[in-house]
Amino acid sequence: MPPVAPQPIQISCPACGTPFRTAIYTLVDVTQQPELKSLLLSGQINLAVCPNCRAASMLAAPLIYHDATKQLCLVYFPQELNSRPNEQERFVGEATSFLMRSLPADAPRSHLLAPRRFLTLPSLLDAVLEADGISRETLNRQRAQIELISELAGLLTDDAAFSDLVEQRWEELTPEFFATLAAFIEATPPQQSEAQTMLLQLQERLMAQLGGSTHNDAELDQAIDRLIAASDAELEPVVADLRAMIDYGFYQRWNARIEAAEAAGQPEQAALLEARRARLLTVVEELDRQAQAMFESGSKLLDELFATPDPLAALREHADRVDEAFMMVLSANAAAAQRADRTDLVELFGQLAEAALGVIQERMTPEDRFINELLAAETPQQATRMLRTSVAKITPDLVKRLNELATQEEQHANKPTADRLRQLARECAAMLF
Repeated sequence: MPPVAPQPIQISCPACGTPFRTAIYTLVDVTQQPELKSLLLSGQINLAVCPNCRAASMLAAPLIYHDATKQLCLVYFPQELNSRPNEQERFVGEATSFLMRSLPADAPRSHLLAPRRFLTLPSLLDAVLEADGISRETLNRQRAQIELISELAGLLTDDAAFSDLVEQRWEELTPEFFATLAAFIEATPPQQSEAQTMLLQLQERLMAQLGGSTHNDAELDQAIDRLIAASDAELEPVVADLRAMIDYGFYQRWNARIEAAEAAGQPEQAALLEARRARLLTVVEELDRQAQAMFESGSKLLDELFATPDPLAALREHADRVDEAFMMVLSANAAAAQRADRTDLVELFGQLAEAALGVIQERMTPEDRFINELLAAETPQQATRMLRTSVAKITPDLVKRLNELATQEEQHANKPTADRLRQLARECAAMLF
């Protein structure tokens, strides 16, 4: 069966009002069209670019992602569409029926009978990456690293505050953190040279404060031993922990072990080392690709905003693309502008940051906003008082959302937050009856 073509639609540019035709995907079947996977992960699917002003906007459309090889069928309906349940069921039913007909007679089909549904597009993308062997724990860890990079970049002009933050968070300044920072530096486009300079300064400042990062042979041998001993399931987190040590010198040391095994007449050991090295290269490449893709997406959005007459208005039009990577890029550029004494840009970056935070808040559901307020309470007792003075906000949907978030935190091994969410859910449920 031929690949599914995107559907042509007529829209008007939200920036300049120019009408134009574009194409929209509602079915991304990477079994038939594997090239669509990278486009989806990089935010290029359903991105419309105005032929007049070149403003880009993300189109709100239902999406079904299918990968027969990994037996994935993932469904996402944007909340702003306000689709009725029967409409959603009809859409999903028609799409899965089509996919069943497209598969070979002996291909598995059970995944099409119970597609997984997602409330947000990022959560769907996380599921795609998890199926590729990239764990949710790794994704969350990288996001935390991006936030820390952003915080540190914003303090480069304040020596005392920078040093204090490094001392407070030094346990998080792992080899993986420095690998992520290096990937961001490499991914920064030439037109954002000030941001790249700022990130390089951050890297140098951290190295100076932490005393450098050279590794001797004993340290390399210890790292290699960990990677050899790790099971397939453990390999990815171990690679993440050791990423900053995995460079040309590291591979030289690894290759020396292979040669030593061959010289000692141990072909099985040499083959094992070669196989693990090949897997190691794949994992390192994927971790670096993730970090680079996140930073590139934030850099691309900032470039697009500055290409418009009104960056603040353009930011609101691209609200769905505002994320932690964009905030990190924004912070790095703001710090660079401050060091260059560009007060005009510093003010604009501050306005963009404020607007971006507002966008993130607006994007949250009323339940999620209230839950954030509850979690921000200084004590559980204060949160309980907030519940008692906000009875109108306590609904079955709030209880359901609290339990959903608790399950997510449990999957992320964040037990304290999961326990707090469960307790809040119990309190809310008790107040409903």
